[in-house]
Amino acid sequence: MSYLLKLSLRNLLRHKLRSGLTALGMIVAIVAFGLLRTAVDAWYAGADAASATRLITRNAISLVFPLPLSYRNKIRQVEGVNSISYADWFGGVYIDEKNFFPQFAIEPSSYLDLYPEYVLPKQQKRDFLRDRKGAIAGRKVAAEYGWKIGDVIPLRGTIYPGTWSYVLRGIYRGRDAKTDETQFFFHWEYLNETTKKQSSPLSDRVGIYVVGIKEPGLAAEISENIDQGFKNSLAETLTETEKAFQLGFVAMTEAIVTVIRAVSLVVIAIILAVAANTMAMSARERRREYATLRALGFGPYFPALAIVYESLMLAVFAGLIGIALTYPMADFFAGKVGTLFPVFQVSPQTVWLAFAASLVVGLAAAVAPAWGCYRMRVTDGLNSIG
Repeated sequence: MSYLLKLSLRNLLRHKLRSGLTALGMIVAIVAFGLLRTAVDAWYAGADAASATRLITRNAISLVFPLPLSYRNKIRQVEGVNSISYADWFGGVYIDEKNFFPQFAIEPSSYLDLYPEYVLPKQQKRDFLRDRKGAIAGRKVAAEYGWKIGDVIPLRGTIYPGTWSYVLRGIYRGRDAKTDETQFFFHWEYLNETTKKQSSPLSDRVGIYVVGIKEPGLAAEISENIDQGFKNSLAETLTETEKAFQLGFVAMTEAIVTVIRAVSLVVIAIILAVAANTMAMSARERRREYATLRALGFGPYFPALAIVYESLMLAVFAGLIGIALTYPMADFFAGKVGTLFPVFQVSPQTVWLAFAASLVVGLAAAVAPAWGCYRMRVTDGLNSIG
C-alpha cells in the first residue's frame, strides 16, 4: 500500500506544471462553489433563524395593506397566545437610495421581549425605552455607516412623507451567528402621533402583529383561531409561523436561488471535465510503464489503483486549499455587499459539500482511465507510444 501511494505521488509530481494548473482550476471551482452555496444559505438565513414560538399575523390580501391597531386586544384573548407585539415597515431613505437597510416602527418593550436574540446592553435599552424619538440599530448596520450612540439618524420617508430624525440610543448584537444585525428600530407611537396630526389614513394601523405562543405544536390551531376571529371583516388576516412568513419572501426570488444552485453544479461539472482530461493524459502517457508492471507480476488492479490514488490526491489537496480560501473570500464578499445579506457565513454543511464534491471529482475523473488501464492487455501496452 505504501509503495502504491509513493508511486501515485511521484506520478502526480512528474508534470508539476500540468498538475499545478489542474489543482489551481479545482481550487477556484471549490471557492466558487462555496461562495455560491453560502449565498443560497444567506437567502434562507431569516427563515433558519425564525423561532417556533412566534407567529406573524398580517393582512390576508397582501402585506402592503395594514391592520387596525384594535386587533391587538382580540388576538391577545385567543387561547394559547402568550404575548403580542406589532411592527410597521417604514421604508425610509438614509442620505441616498442605495443605502438600504430594514427599518421598523415597533412597540419597543413587548417587541424586544419577543426577540431575545437581539442583545442590547441594559442601559442602552432603558435609554431607548425612555426616548420616544430614540432608535436602536444592529451592530452590522451601525458599523456600515459609522454610527455611534447619540448620533442623529435622518430618514427621508417614502411611505410616510417628510424627514424623520431619530437619536441612536442603542446598538444591539446578535445572540448567535444567524441573527440579523442590519435592522433599525424606533418607536411606533412617535410615528403614529405624527400621522394623526397629519390626518393620515395610516394612523392607528400596523403592518404585522408578532404573536408569542407557549406551545409550538399548537401553532396551526392557534393561527386558525386568530384568522377565524377576523373572518368576513374589512381586513381579514393571515396568520402563519415566522418561518413560513420568511419563506414567503424567499419564494418571491426562488428563480434566482434556483439559478445559483444550478451554476454551483455547473462549476463542479466543468472542473470534473478538466480533471478527467488531466488523468486521461497521464494514463495514456504511462501505458508502457503500467504494462511493464503487469509483466513483472503485478495484478491489473495495481496500475488502476495508482491512477485512482493519484486523482484523489490531487482532488483532496485542491479541495482542502479551496475550502480554506472560502472563509476569507466569504468575509471579503460580505464586506462588499454591506447590508444586502444580513448573514453571510460559510456553514459546516457547505464545507462538507465542498469536500464531498472534491472527492466525487477525484473519483469520477479516474474512472475511465483506471478502467481502461485495468482492461489493457500487456502486449498492447508495451507496443503503445506515449
